[in-house]
Amino acid sequence: MSKYVVGIDQGSQSTKVFVFDEEGNIIAEGKQALKPYHLPEPGHVEHPDDDWWDAVCGATRNCMANFTGNKDDIVGVGLCTIRYCRAYLKADGELAQPALSWMDVRVSEPYEHKNEAIKYIVASSGYITHKLTGETKDTVANYEGGWPIDVDNWCWSTNEADYINTGMPKDMLFELVMPGDILGYVTEEAAKATGLPVGVPVVATSNDKAVEGLGTGCQGETTACISLGTYTAAMMEGKENLKNTKAVWPKFSCVPNKYLYDSNGIRRGMWTISWFRDLLGETYSEAAKLLGMSSEDMLNEEAKTVPVGADGLMIVLDWLAPVDARYKKGVMLGFDGRHTRAHVYRAILEAVAMTMKKHVDDMINELGVTLDKIIITGGGSNSDIFMQIFADVFGIEMVRNEMNGAAALGAAICATVATGIHENFDVAVAKMVKVKNTFKPIQENQELYAKMLPIYADITGYTDEILKRTYEIFK
Repeated sequence: MSKYVVGIDQGSQSTKVFVFDEEGNIIAEGKQALKPYHLPEPGHVEHPDDDWWDAVCGATRNCMANFTGNKDDIVGVGLCTIRYCRAYLKADGELAQPALSWMDVRVSEPYEHKNEAIKYIVASSGYITHKLTGETKDTVANYEGGWPIDVDNWCWSTNEADYINTGMPKDMLFELVMPGDILGYVTEEAAKATGLPVGVPVVATSNDKAVEGLGTGCQGETTACISLGTYTAAMMEGKENLKNTKAVWPKFSCVPNKYLYDSNGIRRGMWTISWFRDLLGETYSEAAKLLGMSSEDMLNEEAKTVPVGADGLMIVLDWLAPVDARYKKGVMLGFDGRHTRAHVYRAILEAVAMTMKKHVDDMINELGVTLDKIIITGGGSNSDIFMQIFADVFGIEMVRNEMNGAAALGAAICATVATGIHENFDVAVAKMVKVKNTFKPIQENQELYAKMLPIYADITGYTDEILKRTYEIFK
């Protein structure tokens, strides 16, 4: 009899849930968008109401409604949620106040206990774990940045100063378990809310990027993965928690006692594409529907008519300024009468690829390695033109997998290991991750991008000084 596992992937913009078989094939799926962020004041980015849990329930119910198999054959649920978020819980595990997005400046600041109703401080995964199982447990691998965590030893810190510096007493934190361990079991209440079977084990994974890396099969020293998400970044498999690096950010892996090396990234990377699409309005969307396409599909078709390099139009993707450089803004440079919406769209795609080229080069140069392939994951990998732009900009092979929502697959892989379907992570990856196709660089395109790249890298050296001055006026 076939056994099935559920992979839950809660991102910044939506929650996606899949049922997989033992070979990584999708059996059923469901999705629910998250609500628009609440922005009570500059720098504060909150999830309204109980949006995280509502989206998990909605997406899971949709998925279960599409599942035609026997629910008794579902043996595990892998839970993956967005990293760097924070939730404040009352003693009963319910939200004491709105959950904070990773984009909220407060997640990088020490906690201040101003609300007496708050009993626990948790990552997004801890909150959803409690809602599903009633347990006060969470994966250790989703606690980085602003938490009193010992990354070398995969546990809460034993240094009292870390609790003082973060403002987080030990008794306000959940118990930690390793990726691939069982967090608890779906309660009757959670089963009614989600449609999941009562008593199914919920399995710990890691932070969303690490889970995504596992789900792409990103393994070895010569392969990297680029995740096209709201935060777009590259990652590689690592063996140690490197110290004092400038372009490599060691994080917890989804495989116990291994590490994930993160590059620098683009804040609101793929969000910028959604932003541009939405600017075109309903008229454009309706025109695409008449042709049997989505807005994104039509933009991709239009972009194919635009020359490589978008006739000199270049875009800097600082649509969300970092905390330490609030003056930064997005820049579009080089307009003339030739440019159309298709030029703008292609220039955004090229900007993502060229920005990530710099970040990946910085990472591999610091590590002293050479890449021979890059796996592209996320919804943007569905675009052939985007994949080809990446291949041409990087000058190496780009791989697209059958499953581009790799975080859900990575979560499912953890569930197969925890429940004994596969004996270890290597076996599970080999069985469940499948390559769809590859894109090789086109020489003439590669040569043009090679000329553009040093110019593109210089833009902010000129525009930052202007933006610093305008920031004083338009904060």
